Amino acid sequence: MKQKKQDIKLINPEKYPSIIKGYGEKPFRAKQLSHWLWKKHVCDFDMMTNLSAGLRNNLKRDYEIGCIKPLLTKKSKDRTIKVAFGLFDKNTIEAVLIPSNNRITACLSSQAGCALGCKFCATAKMGFTRNLYAYEIYGQLVELGTIAEENYNSGINNVVLMGMGEPLLNYDEVQAAIDMMVSEEGMGMSPSRITLSTVGIVDGIKRMADNQAAYNLAVSLHTADNKKRDNLIPANKKNNLTALKNAIKYFYEKTNTRITYEYLLLKGVNDSEEDAEKLAGFCRISPCKVNIIEYNSVKGINYEASTGESLKKFKDILDSKNMIVNIRRSKGADIEAACGQLAKELNKFKKK
Repeated sequence: MKQKKQDIKLINPEKYPSIIKGYGEKPFRAKQLSHWLWKKHVCDFDMMTNLSAGLRNNLKRDYEIGCIKPLLTKKSKDRTIKVAFGLFDKNTIEAVLIPSNNRITACLSSQAGCALGCKFCATAKMGFTRNLYAYEIYGQLVELGTIAEENYNSGINNVVLMGMGEPLLNYDEVQAAIDMMVSEEGMGMSPSRITLSTVGIVDGIKRMADNQAAYNLAVSLHTADNKKRDNLIPANKKNNLTALKNAIKYFYEKTNTRITYEYLLLKGVNDSEEDAEKLAGFCRISPCKVNIIEYNSVKGINYEASTGESLKKFKDILDSKNMIVNIRRSKGADIEAACGQLAKELNKFKKK
């Protein structure tokens, strides 16, 4: 039986020198190999033209190159672009390009599906399949970068890990992907242009703090009422607001980074004046800003967007507390690319 080749992208690039040495090649070939894989993003050893034919043949014999493939691209009337990607094991994920003024933001997924079961989210209905590898997270950014240049004549300015999945439940691979994004061997991005969004996984936030994360943290809070949050976000039962508050304090003490809170405004659920007061009280723990998000309807989920009047009252209360508040308008809703809508477009590709 033929032995399956190892995926070279699952090997830390720091180990490439030992691979190269094993073939009797000079050490500088390791840097060339890394350059082709992570800077040039090639998926075929034969494209590595400055490596000798013998070295390429040895690499082909022993390794394969993991790559993700765009399967479907949809463009919204507001110019948002959603891309469905195929993975090596026939799983599919989605990522989004969001144009805004002079910025292009890439929204990346960290898992195939999600296990957290948030009641307002389409991805939650998919269930969980697996964590993504670092190269699959990084590869989304690479592919979206090409699509951005083709459609917007611009590269990507910002990255948000706000797509499918919970990034802090895939911490090691997410961190490895971010490391490659900021590395000169990779994309060379500033970490200040990268934001990780979590529902509030306490251990993960503390780990970010201990590792002195230089990128930004966004917490999908959605309510500062424990009982309501238990219902909306089942993970709150293990990561309640008291524990979350302590983790955020710890993160700010360690990193001195302003927190962003995402707050999805749902009609009759979390949009009252009392809800606004509770949110303002929670936010006193550290410098922060609040993004109020419009709800985007999802088939089979019976929530509604708050009225314009409720949204205004809610924001006015936060403004009166001298808080930084933004209203994040929906983009890409007509192609199901907006917040909470990423899901299996995906069924049509599964098991092909």
